[in-house]
Amino acid sequence: MTVSKKPRHFLTLTDMSQDELRALIARAGELKRMHHEGVAHAPLTNKVLGMIFEKSSTRTRVSFEAGMAQLGGAAIFLSPRDTQLGRGEPIEDTARVLSRMVDCVMIRTFDHADVQTFAAHSQVPVINGLTDFCHPCQLLADMQTFVEHRGDITGRTVTWVGDGNNMCNSYIGAARQFDFHLRIACPEGYEPDPQILATNADRCEIVRDPRKAVEGADLVVTDTWISMGQEEEKARREKAFAGYRVDRAMMGRAAPGALFLHCLPAYRGKEVADEVIDAPDSVVWDEAENRMHAQKALLEFLLC
Repeated sequence: MTVSKKPRHFLTLTDMSQDELRALIARAGELKRMHHEGVAHAPLTNKVLGMIFEKSSTRTRVSFEAGMAQLGGAAIFLSPRDTQLGRGEPIEDTARVLSRMVDCVMIRTFDHADVQTFAAHSQVPVINGLTDFCHPCQLLADMQTFVEHRGDITGRTVTWVGDGNNMCNSYIGAARQFDFHLRIACPEGYEPDPQILATNADRCEIVRDPRKAVEGADLVVTDTWISMGQEEEKARREKAFAGYRVDRAMMGRAAPGALFLHCLPAYRGKEVADEVIDAPDSVVWDEAENRMHAQKALLEFLLC
């Protein structure tokens, strides 16, 4: 009897070693260069990526779909309206069936436990395209962007300004995996996951005053104050985050040459000022493009 090999999954950054992550970032840079030079590279010919979306998306869908096409494969978009998951089929059953038909599955959903359950019953690699807990694919793109503009992030200081959301949780994990120091500026009551914060206490600190948190930082990162599913909290959140907008004055407190990153979509005039995101040296658009290149490197790693 043939024993199938257990697939590698990418649900959080800790699913890869530090060396694997650094190699992945380097490979993403190579794939980006090849793409810009028009070099054909199709190692995933006849491979199919199934993409399950319970949360809407622009960058995640386009980057994975375009990336698979560039690598010679194909991608299938599935929303709750398109699958039996939307009618109550158990996640385990969907995983058992879908993983017999495709070569990899990417899931963008709310509950992180759903991705874990799917992966536990899948015969093929599963990629977390975002959950309410973390967004590891975005961190690959963010790390690639910093490396290509400023070099190694080891030993650098990174400041997170805003909500302790899934992106903040991912930056906490990245602080350990990529060996940098993370300051988190957030109002009381909006802290990141306490368990992941406690586990990485030697790499992270809470600094309530965002201006102090940004002092001397090599990288400043923010995200929307109101994530999907939190729309009813809009007024309360905007009041709580008053003073946490990243503007030119705040960036002026960071280290010379500091980069600003935002995973997008950005709500201009809220968490970030136009003068920052639209600055001539803004790398936010490189960051968005790098989602595709970093994920191509990830797909190549998992499927080749």
